[in-house]
Amino acid sequence: MTSADKARTLIDLYEAPQILRVVNVWDAVSAKAVAALEQTTAIATAGHSIAATFGYPDGQIPRELMIDFVGRIAASVDLPVTADLDDGYGDAAETTRLAIGAGVVGANIEDRLKPFAESVAQVESIVRAGEAEGVPFALNARTDAIVRGGDKPLADKLADAVQRGRAYLDAGATAVFVPGLLDADATRFLVDGLGAGKLSVIGFPGALAAAEYEALGVARISYGPMPQRRALMALQDTATDLYGSGTIPADTRALN
Repeated sequence: MTSADKARTLIDLYEAPQILRVVNVWDAVSAKAVAALEQTTAIATAGHSIAATFGYPDGQIPRELMIDFVGRIAASVDLPVTADLDDGYGDAAETTRLAIGAGVVGANIEDRLKPFAESVAQVESIVRAGEAEGVPFALNARTDAIVRGGDKPLADKLADAVQRGRAYLDAGATAVFVPGLLDADATRFLVDGLGAGKLSVIGFPGALAAAEYEALGVARISYGPMPQRRALMALQDTATDLYGSGTIPADTRALN
């Protein structure tokens, strides 16, 4: 498929009645391992995990390194790839253009609660950049209304998320990503405000199950750094076993 075809496929997955489940990856080999599963319809990268791979704090990895790495991930699989591109690195339109050139057809880009008009303009610039490249870029516009909302009451944070999210959708975003630990009531409020099939959530420990979010009208669930954390836990557990028995289990299989 061309990049435009992959982008349209990704948008169709957002708009389908079934929730889009993406298991976040952080390099080519983790992407291949997830892509090999028949349930996988799209690949999502985890910005936090890629930054950690190179020893950077979340959000501080240089743009050129991030673009290079998400490009390697996109080249390693035949599925649509949507990337975590932090806040757009000061020029979200150019970052989008570079990502498309690397084979990426969608992205999360954060507003970090920048002024409202500036945030909406950023979404518009991303959409225009995709159009200029001939790719209907699937923007999962992230608002940090909850995670950066400070001491505001949750009701006010949710209202801010809806206000920003509606504006992002009007500006051409495919969906609105509202990270945070969302229970059923908060999710229902956001879906009512944004529309069914427009909300994207993250699956943290203690969050609802994917099927529960689907029943509430959520479009997508991703898992951020959690898959890498689980993988690193498995690595530590394996290392602990090897320090003991010193033998590799017989059921070990090649995934690369």
